[in-house]
Amino acid sequence: MNHQDLTIQVSGMTCTACANRIEKGQKRMEGVDEVQVNSALEVAHVSYDRSIVEPNDLYEEITALGYGAVEETAEFEVIGMSCAACSTRIEKRLSRLDGISTATVNLAMETATVHYHTGQVSVSDMQEAIQKLGFTLKQKEDDVDAPDHKQQEIKKQAIRFSVSAVLSFPLLWAMVSHFTWTSFIWLPDIFMNPWFQLVLATPVQFVIGYPFYKGAYKALRSGSANMDVLVAMGTSAAYFYSVYLAFQSIGSTHHMVDLYFETSAVLITLIILGKLFEAKAKGRSSDAIKKLLGLQAKTARVYRDGVEQLVPLYDVKVDDLIFVKPGEKIPVDGTITQGQAAIDESMLTGESVPIDKGVGDKVLGSTLNSNGSLQVRAEQIGKETVLSQIVQIVEQAQTSKAPIQRMADRISGVFVPIVVAIAVITFLIWYFAYRPGEFGTALEVFISVLVIACPCALGLATPTSIMAGSGRAAEYGILFRGGEQLETAYLADTILLDKTGTITNGVPELTDVRSIGDESENDILQLAASVEAHSEHPLATAIVTGARSRDLSLLEVSHFKTITGFGVEAEVSGRNVLIGTRRLMAQHDVQTSETLELMHSLEVEGKTAMLIAVDGTLRGVLAVADTIKDTSATAIQRLKEMGLDVYMVTGDNKQTATAIANDAGIDEVIAEVLPEEKAEAVKRLQEKGKKVVMVGDGINDAPALATADIGIAVGTGTDVAIEAADITLVRGDLQRIADTIVVSKRTIRNIRQNLFWALAYNSLGIPIAAAGFLAPWVAGAAMAFSSVSVVLNALRLQRLKLEQLK
Repeated sequence: MNHQDLTIQVSGMTCTACANRIEKGQKRMEGVDEVQVNSALEVAHVSYDRSIVEPNDLYEEITALGYGAVEETAEFEVIGMSCAACSTRIEKRLSRLDGISTATVNLAMETATVHYHTGQVSVSDMQEAIQKLGFTLKQKEDDVDAPDHKQQEIKKQAIRFSVSAVLSFPLLWAMVSHFTWTSFIWLPDIFMNPWFQLVLATPVQFVIGYPFYKGAYKALRSGSANMDVLVAMGTSAAYFYSVYLAFQSIGSTHHMVDLYFETSAVLITLIILGKLFEAKAKGRSSDAIKKLLGLQAKTARVYRDGVEQLVPLYDVKVDDLIFVKPGEKIPVDGTITQGQAAIDESMLTGESVPIDKGVGDKVLGSTLNSNGSLQVRAEQIGKETVLSQIVQIVEQAQTSKAPIQRMADRISGVFVPIVVAIAVITFLIWYFAYRPGEFGTALEVFISVLVIACPCALGLATPTSIMAGSGRAAEYGILFRGGEQLETAYLADTILLDKTGTITNGVPELTDVRSIGDESENDILQLAASVEAHSEHPLATAIVTGARSRDLSLLEVSHFKTITGFGVEAEVSGRNVLIGTRRLMAQHDVQTSETLELMHSLEVEGKTAMLIAVDGTLRGVLAVADTIKDTSATAIQRLKEMGLDVYMVTGDNKQTATAIANDAGIDEVIAEVLPEEKAEAVKRLQEKGKKVVMVGDGINDAPALATADIGIAVGTGTDVAIEAADITLVRGDLQRIADTIVVSKRTIRNIRQNLFWALAYNSLGIPIAAAGFLAPWVAGAAMAFSSVSVVLNALRLQRLKLEQLK
């Protein structure tokens, strides 16, 4: 019997009935002895037999009952990893801890993301478990100014390389002078002295090379192997054999010329040089997040107790009144309570033209107040701001694993033991069969095989490309939720676009003003706007905005009245004004027969036509429409040129939808559908074998976004839509859809290049080294170059420009 107690934090309970339901559900499970659920504290205490039921089964039962087992997420920096085998070991160890549902370790980012249940495991438990493996888990700090361990690692590696290079140079000099074709090179006699070589090689082997021994010991102690094992074995063999030969030379009158001290020392030096280059390159791959974090304001001017105070950003609270001077960054998301200014939002949206905003308008943290003084009420602070959410999405994408990486992880997990076996077999063949008795030659081949086969390049192939691709996309306002979405987006063959707010601007605009009779169009519009200024209807707002754009002043209005479903009526300067439908005009005996053809033509174009009558006589026709975005038609044409089928889906009537679709260049229209029917439309296309991308911005799009193979939410949309989507476009520009697909395609192509060269490098390198065609120091240089080349190839994605993405 293996009885254990478990405390589960439960979400979704509303009363004691919920608690009773959970208790009954848990007690029905075989192996559960006792259950106590506290609805006030929202916790369940479960006693169970671990030999019969697993903790995850208990969590799943709570979920099946309609509640949630609260899960926490911990983000760590991982210190001490040297290759893919290290990240695999850490990931497996974390996954085996009770209470951890998923653990993902990213070698390139040197991070770990852990989803866990607080009642069963703690952060300290995770850190202690990984400490025993020889690594350090350090919880990420939110402070952007916190010390960067990566920069510290670069500095440390630079010092190690410098010292190692100075000590190894005389050994390399001695080695180079051995060749016939280099015999002309002058060589100081002392460089050939075995004891002088021993003095130089020893600190390189045991001081500079200590991290390799430490990593190898901890890996072997935990029953696995990594790159450190290969390096420690290879260099130790060369070093100790050279020590043996040095002692053999005692009493000899000649210098020993066949020592291998240079092999071990130069190998360590080259590997450290490779790690230095790799660390610098990996540091560049996280530049996107650093740039985003660098946008944040550091302080805020806050009004408290009637006094203006300059406080750190983390000290700002919700509902604080913040004063923002011209030229300053807005610290947090909020609403303007006083003042007006042009706000530069290009750092978040990419929109280069500043937007005029005044009292009641929303502003975003980290955007720039170009002119004017503002007072802003703080509404979202800290991790709730738009910028922080963007950073979280980018980090999530960069730390998640793409499915294509699973293959590399499986290979890396068994690679090192196989290489050690190959190296030993190779040594035995050379020593006993091919070159019998030539221990030195067999040793060199053995070392070359060990060193050339390091799996670092294989482990870095996928995560570095994901980091670079998602980071570059984020700079252009394309936010991938994870590596899986980045990997699969390019497979799409069908694009399903919501109409309102996605293809169109989502805000009605005045499109036509037609006068009938003697009065001018401006006169008619002035009358209409004066009346509609008293209405809150979106169509009324469009008419008023249209009048103001023509610099028309509003007239005094009296006896304003809304006629629900038909229009409005009022008196303007003693004249009776009616605005509305044909039925409203008919009720007031206003003749409209002469406008029937005009009204029909406007409605065919997808516009809402309204009639205006003055003192019982028809005087004009106004038309309002939700116009398509400037870039929609071009973007849709680009999608079609890429071979994608483009559909429009909307709840609007067929006539309006068809008119908008024609203007946008869309041939396929799905109209008059409810929100849940949009999801059904996605399913019907999927049943035909299509890979569907759904693009939307509203709450009514959320079901379809979740159902589609890839859901894309435009950033102008609602939080619900963005939460349901796999990809978020910060700007509402549909050009970003094509860019998203091409970024995905370029990233996957880059990953495949990396995996091909990493696998080809090892597949070709091992037999070449086993055949004796690679000196150990050449193998070390090649191994270091392979890792650096993979990272540098991935970093090419950071140079992508949107105008290149065609």
